[in-house]
Amino acid sequence: MKRNIFFKAALILVLICSLTACKKFLDQVPDDKQTIDDVFKKKIESEKYLAGVYTYIRSNSDWNLGTPWEGLSDEADVTYNDYPTYSMNLGNWDKNRGDYNYWGYYYQGIRRASYFMQRVPENPEIEPQLIKQYVAEARALRAYFYACLIAQYGPVIILPDLPIPPDASIDDFSFPRNSYDECVNFIVSELDKAIADLPASQGNTREFGRWKKGMALAVKSRTLLYAASPLYNGNTDYAGFKNLDGKVLINQTIDVNKWKRAADAAKELIDMPDYSLYKELDANGNIKPYESLKNLWLKDWNSEVILCRLVDDKLYSIDKNGSPYILGGWSSWGATQQAVDAFFTANGRSIDDPASGYTEVGTTSTANNYYAAGTSNMYVNREPRFYVNITFNLSKWINNASNNNSGTGSSPITIQLYKGGNSGQYTGRNWSRTGYVVRKMVNPNSKVGPDQIADRAEIIFRLGEIYLNYAEALNEYAPGNADIKKYINLIRERAGIPQYGSAANQVPEPTNQAAWREAIRKERRVELAFESFRYFDTRRWKIADQTDGGPFYGMDINATTSADFQKRVVFENRVFLKKNYLWNITQSELNKDKNLVGNPGW
Repeated sequence: MKRNIFFKAALILVLICSLTACKKFLDQVPDDKQTIDDVFKKKIESEKYLAGVYTYIRSNSDWNLGTPWEGLSDEADVTYNDYPTYSMNLGNWDKNRGDYNYWGYYYQGIRRASYFMQRVPENPEIEPQLIKQYVAEARALRAYFYACLIAQYGPVIILPDLPIPPDASIDDFSFPRNSYDECVNFIVSELDKAIADLPASQGNTREFGRWKKGMALAVKSRTLLYAASPLYNGNTDYAGFKNLDGKVLINQTIDVNKWKRAADAAKELIDMPDYSLYKELDANGNIKPYESLKNLWLKDWNSEVILCRLVDDKLYSIDKNGSPYILGGWSSWGATQQAVDAFFTANGRSIDDPASGYTEVGTTSTANNYYAAGTSNMYVNREPRFYVNITFNLSKWINNASNNNSGTGSSPITIQLYKGGNSGQYTGRNWSRTGYVVRKMVNPNSKVGPDQIADRAEIIFRLGEIYLNYAEALNEYAPGNADIKKYINLIRERAGIPQYGSAANQVPEPTNQAAWREAIRKERRVELAFESFRYFDTRRWKIADQTDGGPFYGMDINATTSADFQKRVVFENRVFLKKNYLWNITQSELNKDKNLVGNPGW
């Protein structure tokens, strides 16, 4: 398949592109013999340099060694004990631990973006309008890298635009941290500058993946939402979090206007005509929820996608870890029972709602497209998002087994997760410790046995998130606004569950701001499950000490029958400390900068 390739690094291939575009754009590395001055004399070489800046957009697709956000959240478990998240969840995490530390990585991207912005105007082969666009792309990328840094570490250092001379003293390299609000304001101002010079729409397929106005607005929306949240908005727990000169790094006064800024940014993106929730319709024009929710991840650059990237392994980790062992997968990314319980029932209610109809007693005598007869009633009559996200005991796989070269026939295979079952515990290591497997984003066209992974892009930003950002921010500064219900209901409508309202076929809507806050958080947890949001959400809401520590539950994976398997047991006791709200800055980084203070508790 031909691809629009932005850059090939010497060791890795990390692409931001369309899967269907031609291989015409930035498909070579610069000649090693040329000087940096030569790079900014030729158009193609400058474009290759910019493509190198794009490669600093990280993938979230490898939960084992790539990114920890799922494995350290309350919604997932990475089975393998030799991957870092296992020991970190048990409290074995100290100041010098370098696993998943992206401090230096993002600053490299920031410096490269800044250097490009300074030098590309010199290029005589690039017309002025295109130079403006290229500078805007680099500016937006740099702002995004800063946004990723503050999401992980809190307040960081905003570097000067001009490069530091090679003969500078150690004092010239030592910068104090900016306050969190200063970081946010800088990111937003840079994004606003970039937006002014970025194209409004995707354009032709050759341009897919290049930064557009909507992408920059998505970064702005997420950044302002996080900044308005309790962790950073008047958090008195951080009153003592200061630079060496006494500068307070987290503001101590709640500012409701921050929620307004977040709402306004989200609404600006929502109002763009370029994006809409992805929906598949039947012959009568009705939404097909399961197909819509599943294929959202499989149809590249569909109407909901704001920013995608293509990783070099074609999302191998998602398909391999999320597919059952019987079909050649590893069954190794386990959903926690807490995550399973978060999904609504088919009537749109939480399982603890007496009107939900939820029960864990008995099994079903009937089968359907999602599960076999004999399945526990706890998985019966759940919402479509549940069946898109979760592989549970006696669930049916997402395609015909023959598509995976398993030799088990053409009917969808039934997954057995009890000990000795076709994808349960055995003498090897590829099985889930929770008794569930995360199937969201797994491509049914992949043949995971022979490692023939289907090509598709990884979604970084999508419109569903922006709807939820908007509803949350609006509820905090303008409770009762009709748009809160409107955009939550649009998410629920696509999900195939009853909307909030007073009609007989609707769910009674929340009655006040606090009730809406709870409803929005529940909706966000389900809609964005396993998309690397939950780790940040529990922290910014300041609830991680309630959600991320203590006993974690799953099914009884040591049971050898389905009947005995269907029992809640503790698979792990996790440790969450207050210092874990912000990531540690390693001592090696602190040693490089005498003015850099570490995060509280580390």
